[in-house]
Amino acid sequence: MTALPVRLLFISLLFLSFGVLAHCAPPTCYSRVLGLSKEIMETLDKVHKSSRTKECAQFLPKMFLDVHNSCIMAKLRDFLYMAENVPLEYCWERPRIIYLKRRVRALYVIINRVCYRDLVYLTDDCEALDTGYSSPRYTEDRLQLLVETS
Repeated sequence: MTALPVRLLFISLLFLSFGVLAHCAPPTCYSRVLGLSKEIMETLDKVHKSSRTKECAQFLPKMFLDVHNSCIMAKLRDFLYMAENVPLEYCWERPRIIYLKRRVRALYVIINRVCYRDLVYLTDDCEALDTGYSSPRYTEDRLQLLVETS
């Protein structure tokens, strides 16, 4: 009679441990890129709003990250160049600027080496990374449908 409750307890603990293990899965490459790009955008916003780094932010290009845009690598590379070559020495030592450069460099490396060919680019609107607005580009088939329905 005592073996039944022990087995039941063992089986319930076994099922609970599987539930815990399911939540411990490592992040995918895609989720890491999305999280890092969100973190960069938040840090860049803080850099532009903070009184300590506002002067440094004038030299940094505007950037609206979209990991589905094929121009993201060129934008990250340009941003890193500008961040590394800010003319004010005061900006080189600012912790938030250093953190931002590290995060951008990490995102660049992850996309370029770790997630190579894993990401799917849905657009090639390079201007959207500067302005934050993506203009719709119709393909020939979609344009023909629009003309026919008009």
